[in-house]
Amino acid sequence: MAWLHRFEEWLLATLLAVMTMVTFSQVIARYVFNYSFVWALELVTFLFAWQIFLGMAYGVRVGSHIGVDALVKSLGPRAAQVCAALGAALCIVYSVILFVGGWQYTHKMYSIGILAQDIPIEQWIPRVVLPLGFGILILRFSQLFYRVVTGKERGLHLADEAAEALKLKADEGAADGEKKAAR
Repeated sequence: MAWLHRFEEWLLATLLAVMTMVTFSQVIARYVFNYSFVWALELVTFLFAWQIFLGMAYGVRVGSHIGVDALVKSLGPRAAQVCAALGAALCIVYSVILFVGGWQYTHKMYSIGILAQDIPIEQWIPRVVLPLGFGILILRFSQLFYRVVTGKERGLHLADEAAEALKLKADEGAADGEKKAAR
């Protein structure tokens, strides 16, 4: 799985870099040379969609999605584990539904054979990210479900913004204290 982690990170970084380069080139072309690339907006839109649908699985893997878990945190360890397992199972079901819908939609676009508006490719090609993204999301939620059920993880591994803000504040306070001590 380490290769999938590295590939996922590389792909997301590459998509972001290409989006940035195309957008920057479009701005320079438009405002410096009074020229516009007709295909730039559509390409950036497709790349952004890929970033979103692949990034949601990455977010599950690294625990960067936020959630409201105040009630779950007030429960005992066993009840919290059951709630986390139930939550992960529901996320798997939801992802499977969207995977099937994305597959059907992409297949319909493939069958029809419509071209993109400004780029000479068929519409199904950029939209294949729907089943691909939700397929990876199913994998990530299944991994999370397994870790919760086996007790390797207590919760759904959500981002805790309040804890992160307090930690950042404490780190800044410690850095300020070190600066004062160095004077």
